[in-house]
Amino acid sequence: MRSLKYLALTAAAALIFTAGAFAKDSNSGKFDLSQPAKIGSTMLQPGHYEAQWTGPNDALQISIRQHGKTLATAQGRLKELPTKSPYTDVVIRTDQSKQLDEIDFANRMDALRLGS
Repeated sequence: MRSLKYLALTAAAALIFTAGAFAKDSNSGKFDLSQPAKIGSTMLQPGHYEAQWTGPNDALQISIRQHGKTLATAQGRLKELPTKSPYTDVVIRTDQSKQLDEIDFANRMDALRLGS
């Protein structure tokens, strides 16, 4: 009886710790820029970046980071997608402003909309 109780506790602990290890941070995502893009007044060069956000879904504070350093901040919101995005993609305005408008992250049902 004692060994059965020990086995059950061990299995429960393993399940809890394993679930935590595989938990996805839903307030950040990685993306690549293949061309320069602007966030606010900051021009980002092509490269690999990470977006992190806090706040309510309709009033987010977004930080764009590279190599652990915050390069730009912006306001934004989460936009619900009809299906999971099959890949990570960015939407950049085609006008002269080159503003980064949206980031869709792979396998997520929401997109990050920058600006108001």
